[in-house]
Amino acid sequence: MTKNFLKQEFIGLPVRIINATDKSLERVQGEIIDETKHMLVIETEEGIKKVAKKIATFEIRGTMVEGKSIAYRPEDRIRKIK
Repeated sequence: MTKNFLKQEFIGLPVRIINATDKSLERVQGEIIDETKHMLVIETEEGIKKVAKKIATFEIRGTMVEGKSIAYRPEDRIRKIK
């Protein structure tokens, strides 16, 4: 995973949940439509899902991302990820 990737905007990108403490969220996939400090909002075929970043591992545009590593406000990731 590249640091530059983590610093970019995630809204509009395809996402799939690979692993989560809530097993009902695993394999959820769709498009990221919003992002906050603690959540990703994903539009799926079944509707909108709000997923806490810290409980999941995501595949965003083919790149594995630990939710804990992006648990910042989107505008703060640029400064905090080194």
